[in-house]
Amino acid sequence: MNALWQSVLGEIELSVSHATFTTWYKNTELVSQDEEELVISVPNIFAKKQFEVKFNDQVKKVLAKNGVEPKRITYTIIVAGKKTRINRETTLNSSDNADNLVSSSATASPLAFGRPTSGLSVTGNLNPRYTFDNFIVGSSNDLAYTASQAVAANPGMKYNPLYFYGGVGLGKTHLMQAVGNEIIKNDPNAKVLYVSSETFVNEFLDYIRFKKKGFSDKYRNIDVLIVDDMQFIANKEKTQEEFFHTFNFLHQNNKQIIISSDKPPRSIPTLTERLRSRFEMGMSIDVQMPDFETRCAILSAKASLSGVELNVETVEYLATNIKTNIRELEGALNQLLAYAELHGIEPDITTAEGLLGNVRHSRPQHLTSKQIIDRTSKHFQLSSEEMCSEKRDKHIVVPRQIAMYLLRSELHLSFPKIAGELGRKDHTTAIHSVEKIEKAIKLDFVIREQVASIREKLYA
Repeated sequence: MNALWQSVLGEIELSVSHATFTTWYKNTELVSQDEEELVISVPNIFAKKQFEVKFNDQVKKVLAKNGVEPKRITYTIIVAGKKTRINRETTLNSSDNADNLVSSSATASPLAFGRPTSGLSVTGNLNPRYTFDNFIVGSSNDLAYTASQAVAANPGMKYNPLYFYGGVGLGKTHLMQAVGNEIIKNDPNAKVLYVSSETFVNEFLDYIRFKKKGFSDKYRNIDVLIVDDMQFIANKEKTQEEFFHTFNFLHQNNKQIIISSDKPPRSIPTLTERLRSRFEMGMSIDVQMPDFETRCAILSAKASLSGVELNVETVEYLATNIKTNIRELEGALNQLLAYAELHGIEPDITTAEGLLGNVRHSRPQHLTSKQIIDRTSKHFQLSSEEMCSEKRDKHIVVPRQIAMYLLRSELHLSFPKIAGELGRKDHTTAIHSVEKIEKAIKLDFVIREQVASIREKLYA
């Protein structure tokens, strides 16, 4: 039975993207098989839904190629190693509408975003819980995940340095430490050092002030150096100089360097040019905020860790209303689970709605077109009248396009309505503007930061 499923997975891996396979197929197993039914285990309800609606035909075809054609395929959820059969079955003749799919690139395995929580045991400066297996893979971090695996397989030989940048709570620390843990797993004798830039600064200052010995040995007699939050070193000239020499020594000796920051090297104004050029000589990767579907998968996986299977409505409600920060998302989930357990009730959407007011603070309950246009205008130091005018100056056109994008993404307005809100008669202008900003967000760090800043202020 295991041989059959491994054969199926092997064929599927060759026909789908790496992210799709890692996200959905990697954590599946063939539970049972007979002439009537074939049962496949998946980690949670979102994986189950994905297989029922999107992947079932693919599984059916590959099984048939391997000489297996059961009358029906059933996907069952296994939580914390305990099998839980779901009554709903997916027949091979199912004609589920793919438009109802909750499409996600997020893995359904357990997660651990952000930094270690207090009280968590950390060995050798690496958190053992941060691994590739429990990292949530999505479209926002697929490149970072793939590059990290390449570095872990051949440290010092590819993508050196490996530089991650992005906002807080997006998994940069998890991913960097996953590389370190994987390297140690492959080579127990490897010397891997993980530090924050603050630790590097403080230890360097102690070395200067008190003539403490061992500073250079600590940072140069290693195989892998992982430094978190590099932006805090930017305005410290002496520390930058020391890090420059440390970087050069390690790099020249083919030792791996991994760095994280909230900005790309070119956007840190007080970073010295020679250090900036060193950071840019490897691979710089933007880690972005997960999309709605990925947030749903994160919530589902996190709840599964607590032995709870949240229904789809509750998960989607949380993911819809909390989208500024993954840590805030997890905080809301933890509050919901704790409250439900304390009062002996179900952590359902009704309970979530009752608690969410405390989480959302003073966020507007009903966001309006005017609020979006006014906030965007204010961000770019324009008047609302200029935004809605016929002027085509570049300093007005781009903010106007961003406003159109936000009207679409936040209020889901139709394109004719968006055009009308900004004084345009032709709705194709709105279509072009939204598409342009959607593409720019993926490629242009400045545009992405501007959109994120405006969106955050809308919900502040």
